[in-house]
Formats: sequence, C-alpha cells, structure tokens
Amino acid sequence: MRTRQSRHALETAGKRMIVRAAVGALLAVGVLTAPGTAAAAQAPGLDQRALQQSLDAVHQAGMFGIYSGVRDARQTWQGAAGVADVATGRPVQPLMLRRIGSISKTFTSVAILQQVARGTVELDAPVSRYLPGLIPGDRGHKVTVRTLLNHTSGIGDYVGGAFPSLLEGSPASLDDNRFRAFEPAELVKFGLAAPPTGEPGATPGSYSNTNYVIAGLLLEKVTGVGAERYITRNVIEKAGLRHTSFPRTPHIPGPHSKAYESLFGLIDPPRDYSVYNMSWASTAGAVVSTMDDLNRFYRALLRGELIGGAQLAEMQKTVPILAGGAELPYGLGIYALDLPCGRFWGHDGAVFGMATQSLSSPDGDRQLSFGVNWTKYQRVHDDGTIEPSPIDFALVDHVSLALCGQREARTSRAPFLPFPTGGLPLKR
Repeated sequence: MRTRQSRHALETAGKRMIVRAAVGALLAVGVLTAPGTAAAAQAPGLDQRALQQSLDAVHQAGMFGIYSGVRDARQTWQGAAGVADVATGRPVQPLMLRRIGSISKTFTSVAILQQVARGTVELDAPVSRYLPGLIPGDRGHKVTVRTLLNHTSGIGDYVGGAFPSLLEGSPASLDDNRFRAFEPAELVKFGLAAPPTGEPGATPGSYSNTNYVIAGLLLEKVTGVGAERYITRNVIEKAGLRHTSFPRTPHIPGPHSKAYESLFGLIDPPRDYSVYNMSWASTAGAVVSTMDDLNRFYRALLRGELIGGAQLAEMQKTVPILAGGAELPYGLGIYALDLPCGRFWGHDGAVFGMATQSLSSPDGDRQLSFGVNWTKYQRVHDDGTIEPSPIDFALVDHVSLALCGQREARTSRAPFLPFPTGGLPLKR
C-alpha cells in the first residue's frame, strides 16, 4: 500500500515535483532565518557525550546508519550509530568510506581554479574558447567558465536522460544502469537536450550536474591529462587525503556501509546500491572519501593551501541558485550556509542510497562532515511536497549541536529540506 500511495503522489505532482537525491532534512527553517556573520561565532568545545547521543537519536528515529566527524580548533570527535547492513546487523564505523556525490564538485572547481591561477583558464571566457562546438549555437559563446561553476549556465541536468524511467515514476533505470558505463560526452548530450533552465548568466541559476561534467572536459582539454587523474594528483594528494579517490570499479575500495535507496516509497523495501558504476556521476559526483578526509579537505581549501587567496575569493562570490525547490547562495563549487552561530561553507552530496554533508567555518576551525546510508525515506504528499520524517528533526539537532554547540529549539515548523545534489526528475 505504501508503494502504491507513494507512486500516486509522485505521478500527480507533475512538473512541480522534482525529486533530487538528498541528505534528508538537515536544517530547520528557523535556523536559516538568523543573519550570518563574516566568521562563525565562537562555539563551545565539543561535548562528545551529547554528540554521540544526537547520533543515537538519528538512528532511533529510523535511520539505518549514520557516522560523523566533528572538529574545532582544539579537538576532534568521530562517532557512529546504527548498522551498515540491515540483514547482518554489522555496525557502522566512523572511518568508513562512502560515495560523497556532489561534494565532488568542490574538488573539480578547485582544479579549475588552479588553472585560473596559472593563466590557462579565464573564468569569464566562453566555454567555446576551450571546447569549440561542444555547446552548439549562440549559447556556446554565452556560457562562460564561471557560469558553469556557479550553475548559472542555463544548461539542463542530464540525469533525466541517463535514467529515463524516473520521468515515468519508475525506479527501473536505477537497476538497468547499475553496471552501465557512461562517457562524459554522452552525459553532456543528455543535458544539452534537456530544456534550458534560463539564459546564461541570469539569476537565480539552476543546479545542474551537466555543468560539472563539462568542467571536467574543459580541465582535460587545458591540462592534457584525464580530469580524474589531474584532480587526484593536484587536489586530493595536495590536500594530504589518504582515503579519497575516484574508484576504478563499481565497488567502494575499502570498508563501507550498504547504500539503501527508497525513492520516496517507489522502492519498498529499500534496495542496496552500494555496488554501482559511478561513471554516470563523473566529475560532478563520483568521488569516494571519509568524514575525516572531507574535514581535512575543506580546512586546507579555506586556509589557502590548495588555491591562492584571489582564487578563494572568486570561489566565495555567491549568486542565488535554485536547488531542490530552495534558493541558496552558491559560489564556485561551494555554498554558504548561515546559522545563528555564523556562516559556514561547504557542500552536500547524494547518490543512490548514500548522502553526505560537509560544512566548515570560514577559518576552517569548526567543522562537521557526516553521512547516512538511507536516502529519500520521506513520504510525498499529493501536491508534491515532502513530509518531514522524525529522522530529519534528529538530523537538525546533530548539525546544530556539532556546529553551534547547542541543539536547535523545537518548533512546529517542518525542517528545511537541504540543497540536494543528485537531481532525479520524476514524471514531468
């Protein structure tokens, strides 16, 4: 019955319902109403017992497994709660590897900005200068490198073309494509065939994975090196990340959790997608990492260890973009989130069955990276809106406690569904 009701809800939502892979509801509406500051306010030290209790609460609310890494200037905490495998009861561990989805975009953006610093790429140059003919017509001369990186190119997302059954309210494509190898040029063709989301450079922009596949092709053109290889050598290794990579096979290369996908009730019971050919995500979302590595990465980035100050300033120039029905200030592969205790920078990412969030204060002192192993577990109303789950409220508490040192006050308002990053359009 749950599956039938969920399918009906999705199909009657029409164009208003855009299902995107999400972390779940991370932040309450009330959290986002407080004005941000230039730097995060001093948060209390880490209350390790309270942090673990907040993770336990997420599991008790229904999440199969969650693990988290929290850091301030003085100490680091890592914790986990729940199971990595619902069949065997194998527990999750804090240092497990996971697919980080669209957090990969920050890695790709850093690589492009390194080329900007070297003078081989200009942010405001048309993409056609580097990839002539890739974007046909006049649009190819209007779309710039900057508009790719901040999602104002107006180019649609390729996910509907790569997973066509989702447009019919069916999960069949997820299984059909489990071992399918996509070429980046093929993904770009899907994106260019989708209806444009706006004029290049116009705001608000619209989040599109296609932008970052094109960015990967551009990186290859100007460096003469495969994009994944370049990012590995010049971003991942430069940041000192030991457990971060672009996997060469459909398997996650180390200890990891299962990845359970529900697709808002279309898959019932939830199905494991931890073994998957991630060529469909390419330089937009194929990286695997750990929570500790993500904190190290964003700390190195924000402290100027991966790109210079001028490039970091460009990265943090934000424009409004639409993502998952919400508007957020997006820079170049990174976005800003204003909490009562200050401004945080980072990204979230989701693939089938795994979702991750990483946020850091501007100085890199206060950080949170966490992941869950069950996605799109919420119910969908007939009007296409998503009904928050108790899991979402518990996640709000963990985020608030980790970054601000206190739990978010309970309100009657629903949690704010965060900025999802694995666009999954359903039945238009």
